[in-house]
Amino acid sequence: MPDPFLLHLPTTETIPVIASLPHSGLLISKEITDTLEASHRHYLPNQDWHLDKLYDFLPHLGVTVLQAVYSRYVVDLNRSLQEPLFGNFWQSVVAEKTAVNTAIYRTPPSREEVEQRVEQYYRPYHRQLQALLNEQLEQFGKVYLLDLHSFLGLIEGEICLGNGNSTTCSEHFISVVEAAFCSQSYQVVRNKSFSGGYITRYYGQMPQVEALQIEVRYPVYLNANQLDGTSIPDWQVPEFDEAKHKFESIFEQISKTLVAA
Repeated sequence: MPDPFLLHLPTTETIPVIASLPHSGLLISKEITDTLEASHRHYLPNQDWHLDKLYDFLPHLGVTVLQAVYSRYVVDLNRSLQEPLFGNFWQSVVAEKTAVNTAIYRTPPSREEVEQRVEQYYRPYHRQLQALLNEQLEQFGKVYLLDLHSFLGLIEGEICLGNGNSTTCSEHFISVVEAAFCSQSYQVVRNKSFSGGYITRYYGQMPQVEALQIEVRYPVYLNANQLDGTSIPDWQVPEFDEAKHKFESIFEQISKTLVAA
């Protein structure tokens, strides 16, 4: 069985920036797939399609990248371990229904199975993220954490930056990121529906850690005609190539500005 995460270390000089990709994994074991409703065995909505490929340039900028391997429907790494562990899509570590309230399971997991997922997938990811932050704090004295996501509904903005309504990072940090996206003519909003999930809020409270959630609207990098909710959209499309080219410039600008600060 594959490890619950992939760690992509910098291929050049390390900078104090860590990127987390908690929802880009798509793997679901056969044992879990067999318990899903038939309509969800080949497709589940609201996943961060292909962000691992979109951001694969980050290690070349000196950024350390932690990437989930398993689907958010196995366990949601961006939720706290509060009760109920099995329940609401927006609150629980294991979702009972999708974001649009359709049942996910034909045979729901038992309490023991949910706890096993937490031990097998959730805790290792967070232990690794905590260790990376501690290592870079020791090395640099300060760390910037980027929690990277994508979305479709709820808002019309192309890029949404979330810092817990100014509680998880400085105005300088969010302004640097906002300016970089605006330099490529993206429409950027702050804390609008997406103000930062568990990862941003929890680790953003650590001393000398600044955390920011970045949400990218699907059509920014995917073909809008493929977003009908019946199959995983293709990443080998012109929209993806164009966005990736722009994002490389954006994150190079962000990295240089943060390091120079």
